[in-house]
Amino acid sequence: MTETTVQLHKDAQDAQDATGVLTETIIDVIQDAEPRPVDPPAPAAEPGTWIAERQAYLQDAPPVVPPALRRWDAFKDTVRWAASYYGHVTSFHSLRAPVYLGRLLLRSPRGTGRLLIRWGKWVADTEARPVTAKAAVTADIEAWMALSKEHSRRVRPRRIASLVVATTTGISTLTAAFLVPGWTMAAAVAAAALTGAAGKRGDQPLVTRYVAKNVLRRLDSTEVFDALAAIGVEGKRGRKGVEFASEVMRDGPGWRAEVDLPPGVEATAVLEKRAALAAAMRRPISTVWPEADRTAHPGRLVLWVAQRDPAKAGRKLWPLMKQGQADVYEPLPYGFDPRGNLVQITLMYSNLLVGGIPGSGKTSCALAIVLGVALDPTAELWIYELKGSGDLDSVRPVCHRYVSGDDEPDLEAALGGMRSGIAEYQRRAEFIRGLPSSEVPEGRKVTRALAEKYPEQNLGPRVIVIDEVQELFTHDDYKEEAAALATRLIKKGRAYGIILILLTQNPDAPSLPSSVSSSVGTRLCLAVMDWRANNNVLGTGAYDRGLRATDISVDEQGTGILARGRDGITVRAAFIKQTEAEDIAKRALALRTAAGTLTGQSVGAQVAEQDVETAVDHLRAIWPDGVDAVHSHRLVEALARLRPDLYGPWTELDTAAASTALSAALKPFKVSTRQLTIRECCGGAKGLRHSDIAEPEDGE
Repeated sequence: MTETTVQLHKDAQDAQDATGVLTETIIDVIQDAEPRPVDPPAPAAEPGTWIAERQAYLQDAPPVVPPALRRWDAFKDTVRWAASYYGHVTSFHSLRAPVYLGRLLLRSPRGTGRLLIRWGKWVADTEARPVTAKAAVTADIEAWMALSKEHSRRVRPRRIASLVVATTTGISTLTAAFLVPGWTMAAAVAAAALTGAAGKRGDQPLVTRYVAKNVLRRLDSTEVFDALAAIGVEGKRGRKGVEFASEVMRDGPGWRAEVDLPPGVEATAVLEKRAALAAAMRRPISTVWPEADRTAHPGRLVLWVAQRDPAKAGRKLWPLMKQGQADVYEPLPYGFDPRGNLVQITLMYSNLLVGGIPGSGKTSCALAIVLGVALDPTAELWIYELKGSGDLDSVRPVCHRYVSGDDEPDLEAALGGMRSGIAEYQRRAEFIRGLPSSEVPEGRKVTRALAEKYPEQNLGPRVIVIDEVQELFTHDDYKEEAAALATRLIKKGRAYGIILILLTQNPDAPSLPSSVSSSVGTRLCLAVMDWRANNNVLGTGAYDRGLRATDISVDEQGTGILARGRDGITVRAAFIKQTEAEDIAKRALALRTAAGTLTGQSVGAQVAEQDVETAVDHLRAIWPDGVDAVHSHRLVEALARLRPDLYGPWTELDTAAASTALSAALKPFKVSTRQLTIRECCGGAKGLRHSDIAEPEDGE
């Protein structure tokens, strides 16, 4: 490769050098030149050598600085807690010191008697009497003589020492009583207190214990060994048993133990017995949290035990309680895990399903979610609260659409909201499909950059919340359409900023269609009664993987398992009072007013739900799985069940007229019925094949 420099004319647009002569650098490329690396690769150690083993160890080596010391806020919290705790304990016992002294004085007579008896037994050497008596019974004269001589040798100096001590003490006490009566009295009280310590009774402790029911004892290895053995997890005879991968250490507000289970035993075996493990440890189940360490091996168990019962601990405030605003494109603050760490929930490009029995804290979860969305001025809230209790009324002033009630018009409004969501994602998909690739480098989806670049397109997140959604999924007239709309919106709308949040207090199979539950990306399961409801919310096999909301008590309101994919964590929703929710909603209203993003009902406008569902869409929704061809009159019956308002009158016609009506409805979409012979049904008649209905594309 060579470089040459040439002179250029004055009107050239190149850089000028220090002499005033314009120059340009021309690079000649050598044909088939071999590339030379700029940075040579770092030399790697030979596999199996000592250096390679040390390098592998360092990759998984524990941190030099303990986790509690790496975070300044965690260190300050620990120091503050320790000072508060020991200061309280010191004050507690100092105030009761006179009571402890009185107890000792009352017990001093019993203690004095016990000490005198012990002294007498020591002087008389009573512990040797059984041996001497045995020698006498067996007529072993030599042994008896030796024992008697040894007894006399030991007893004589004890008697002399006791007499000297008693005489000296008596004379000293009598003299001191006349010379220093105050000191003598203090010494007498101290001596009485000391003798009182020997007069304690097992069922009456001297010191009043500082007992807090939600503060538990320290975790140690013995407790872990015994608890695992109690639930049947221990090594077989002659084989390696339970071993600790590291020492038991502090981890936040509790202790962490990393255990390697016996060969062949997976950590899931302990997860399945969490309740039994807590019973073996004699601790509340809400304080015992076993989990598998997938970064190590299937047999590595990480056991975290809380020092304070999370169910009885003080409330931690939601981070956005007093100030700040949210961004739906980023994770939103939601709640806290058992260790007290903040847990965030991601809504963008996902959907959310929340399920739990009545009283499990679904309202707390809903508030933490919708208030986070409300604090993003660019997010549009559509809320359908189908219980009619007004639990979410605090955010009504900022909602584009808000419906509260369980009557027929309210259910129809919820269906209309989902239809509008589908219409909106189709509009956005058509717009984004027309953009050049340079504007959508991350894929054809809505982003914050696109929403800000094209404000006239209104591409901000639209969050549709349906509380008590089982009212739709179990309704005789709406259930099929509701399931079809929700499934389509979940699958298609998330890439375009249309987010569907479904909440139900009855997560059984009829109340939660499998097409819906299997499509949701993010799931939150509160307390449920059995493994079926657990898997309906968290996904098939979640119970066997150790994600068990059945172990959560209904008293732990707002506590559940948050899962995205196969993994999940236990989290408790930040508790927000209704009065606090109203204050947060006022902040959200001020943010939206300043940004000029109030729309719909929040500005007094009438919201009309769009219905872009066509007869072809309805046919796709009701088409039976695995069936290639269906007669028209059968399709009309299914359509009438899906949308009785549209297709109900067709059922009053005869078979030929109903088939003709369906054919006329499909003609604008270039779908034609044909004569079909279906032996399994009713011979030959007009009908459709599944191939006649093309699958919808994004934006269709």
